[in-house]
Amino acid sequence: MKLTLKIWRQSGADDKGRMVGYQVDDADEDMSFLELLDVLNEKLILSGDEPVAFDHDCREGICGSCAMVINGHPHGPEKATTACQLHLRHFRDGETITIEPWRAAAFPVVKDLVVDRSAFDRVIQAGGYVSAPTGSAPDAHATPVPKAAADRAFTAAACIGCGACVAACPNGSASLFLGAKITHLGELPQGQPERHERVVRMVEQHDAEGFGGCTNTGACAVSCPKEIPLDVISQLNRDYLAATTRR
Repeated sequence: MKLTLKIWRQSGADDKGRMVGYQVDDADEDMSFLELLDVLNEKLILSGDEPVAFDHDCREGICGSCAMVINGHPHGPEKATTACQLHLRHFRDGETITIEPWRAAAFPVVKDLVVDRSAFDRVIQAGGYVSAPTGSAPDAHATPVPKAAADRAFTAAACIGCGACVAACPNGSASLFLGAKITHLGELPQGQPERHERVVRMVEQHDAEGFGGCTNTGACAVSCPKEIPLDVISQLNRDYLAATTRR
């Protein structure tokens, strides 16, 4: 396959970025998208040019670090797919592909396609955990959990914190991410003691990081590679309302 890549290049956080075109003439349709960037970077290094900086880790759709906008879509045009799981067979021979970093005020560009997503870490640190002492690990059947609640908690827990929801949102909101974390713990018995305190602290940190407000466009759920449902935002709003009205 022959592909033309238009990639955002930015030397540093304070530098002005630009789109730069590259030609890859020996791509294979079975390559993943990150392997395509590996091939490009090998050519750039051999020619003495600066390779394209991009985040990656597991390359198995688990870590969420392969954050990039491909042809205007976070993680690319395929549904429920991270960039590392996206294969070149989904593109046409001779196609031009644009590759950009996440675009959000809370995710500043570090270099090229790498953005600083540590705002998510601080939101989790604000309350996305259970701190109540629980002793040793109990037997699996010791704490009954209704199946519907367990299923919903597992669905929400699938969030990998990649930030695609933020990149897709016209407001730069992280409400889907936040809703997933609130719903995950809020559906389980272990999450109940800190339920109201948790949601208030996490919402306050979300706003302090510069994420925008949710206007329910639904773009976040469409772009989510783990298909987190939009209704976790409803759970977030219900918990926040309950927490703030009982103060």
